[in-house]
Amino acid sequence: MGRVEKVSVALTPEMATMMRQMVESGEYASVSEVMREALRDWRLRRIERERAIEELGRLWDDGLASGAPRSGPEAFGQIRERLERGPSGQD
Repeated sequence: MGRVEKVSVALTPEMATMMRQMVESGEYASVSEVMREALRDWRLRRIERERAIEELGRLWDDGLASGAPRSGPEAFGQIRERLERGPSGQD
């Protein structure tokens, strides 16, 4: 595993029980292993969240660059007209 650093963590009794149960069931070799996996998952969720925020910002910028806003009924009316014209764009 390489170099490790011991860290003390305070958990609720429920969390501590849950971690011990995971070890007792044989799913994990130690409580430390449970914590390492939890931290890896936490790190991945943070990375995914950052990517989602970046994507939302990009979509926001795309929306602003797409032109003036339209009302819902107006926008849906235009979509309906295009669908009625069909793929060739003609009636």
